[in-house]
Amino acid sequence: MEQQALVSVVMPAHDAERFIAKPIASVLAQTYRHLELIIVDDASRDGTLAMIEERARNDERIRIVKLSPNGGVAAARNAGVAAARGTYIAFLDSDDWWHPRKLELQFALMERTGAQISYTAYDRVGEDGGWLSKVRPPASVSYTDMLKSNRIGNLTGMYSRSLGDVPFRKIGHEDYVFWLEMVRRAGGATCVPSDEPLAWYLVRKGSVSSDKLKAARWQWHIYRDIEKLGLFSSAFYLLHYIRNAVAKRR
Repeated sequence: MEQQALVSVVMPAHDAERFIAKPIASVLAQTYRHLELIIVDDASRDGTLAMIEERARNDERIRIVKLSPNGGVAAARNAGVAAARGTYIAFLDSDDWWHPRKLELQFALMERTGAQISYTAYDRVGEDGGWLSKVRPPASVSYTDMLKSNRIGNLTGMYSRSLGDVPFRKIGHEDYVFWLEMVRRAGGATCVPSDEPLAWYLVRKGSVSSDKLKAARWQWHIYRDIEKLGLFSSAFYLLHYIRNAVAKRR
């Protein structure tokens, strides 16, 4: 299979010295070799920057962007996308990791079907390495489907630059808002047809995503203030979102 299109992988990092080695290794081990890994150091205060600089010296595919002062994950991702040179963009946080064939399978799917967005199944794991749950999304999603639930785990999504670049907003559920707009632009997104997880999401203790009430408030804000949905429609989609969120954790 010809691998001519460059895939840019954007990885924000802030005080990530404890976790980042595994995510970096999982990107560099991809069977799809034509990639660049853009690591955005978001004013880390630990040894993160020294660690990624060492790895960049050993692999020319790694590029480093430095932010100062700390701007947060949305600003870091935006800086990474701005620096990206690829035809496709994918994201991986500094504590998650990928299956070696993730990009290969996504690229092949998108080239074969013409899909502008692809995503994959993934597993949720704890800091102790224990398995928590599996997330097996549907074969395809539309914008309406995405209003009911965020079916695209940010660590699994990949999109074509032909869609344009949507900035991440500094709000709760910034990943969801990003993919919601991307799917609206593309008219849909397609999942790699495999029940095997192609990514692993680390659930860290005390993460903001674990605050269910706060998450529900964020979701309501997205429906009402960003998507400009009516009261009835917002309530309808919020009920679906809560139900699907519970199902994801099983």
